[in-house]
Amino acid sequence: RNMIFPIKTLVSYISKYMILEPGDIVTTGTPPGVGLGMVPLRFLKRGDTMKLGVEKLGVQEQRVI
Repeated sequence: RNMIFPIKTLVSYISKYMILEPGDIVTTGTPPGVGLGMVPLRFLKRGDTMKLGVEKLGVQEQRVI
């Protein structure tokens, strides 16, 4: 909701230059209120698990190494 470009616009643009495969992750930067904006600062560290979900599509889990 607070991104400059909607996800469908980003995927469309990226798809002009490369083939997106199932499992590909498109990073969009950091929205306000996470990581650097927290007090105290909070960052991902080894062993943390990130979950990325898209409604009606599913959830991926990635572990920080």
